[in-house]
Amino acid sequence: MSIEGESTERRWNETAIRDTVLAWTETGSGPIAIWAHPLCSSSLSPEAVGPYDWEPVAAAGHRLIRYDARGHGRSGGQPNPADFSFENLARDLLALIDVLSPEAPVAGIGMSLGTATLLHAAVLAPDRFEKLVLTAPPTAWETRAPQSKLYASLAELVEERGSAAMESLLRDAPVPAPHQGAPGMPLPVDVDERLLPSLLRGVGDSDLPPREFIARLRLPVLILPWADDPTHPVSTATEMASLIPGSKLEIAQTIGDLRRWGRHAASFLAI
Repeated sequence: MSIEGESTERRWNETAIRDTVLAWTETGSGPIAIWAHPLCSSSLSPEAVGPYDWEPVAAAGHRLIRYDARGHGRSGGQPNPADFSFENLARDLLALIDVLSPEAPVAGIGMSLGTATLLHAAVLAPDRFEKLVLTAPPTAWETRAPQSKLYASLAELVEERGSAAMESLLRDAPVPAPHQGAPGMPLPVDVDERLLPSLLRGVGDSDLPPREFIARLRLPVLILPWADDPTHPVSTATEMASLIPGSKLEIAQTIGDLRRWGRHAASFLAI
């Protein structure tokens, strides 16, 4: 699916990892910072149609990699729910990092699914990361079950009525306060309809790493939730901050806060 507003001049790269191919772009130069996008989105759409801008990270001296996760955007995928578990997506990310930065650790920036992917990757291979910026942490642990049921229901809806029915449902859902007035929200679905039910089931069967694993992380972490969203509750972000020693937590209350995230991330990664 082509995202409205997406740059036609951007050069796309494809890297074969594990059993698929991941598509990615890059801007800037220097140590790598890798951006992991939200569920059902793709690497460029949050900036093309949403209130976000990660380009300050590249401008501040990083080689910013934006990649499409398995089954999203231009990347490959198969209709197998297990392929889309948080842990499997994390192993994809680690395989891509091994290709792009085989010797040096990287910085990671994630949103929602991307945050879950980065957390699992950091738990699996903490030496591959130097800093993390984790935005919009998803439901986790005791609050995860209702969200998992929702994903299962959405998978059935797509199978019965197609992805347009899911997109219509998402458009009618309540808009969190920080996103009110933001153009392009909710983000358009950028997943092949044939893969979407498997993707939803794989993510629905996933959870964040156990608390005790997250508590072992020893690296600088900035946690940026937004308010007023039960799918990405501030309670998850607050507990993550309490688990990770030295982590910083800042809650976005307005669209202006969201628009400042790119500059905030750039400053955090430059410290």
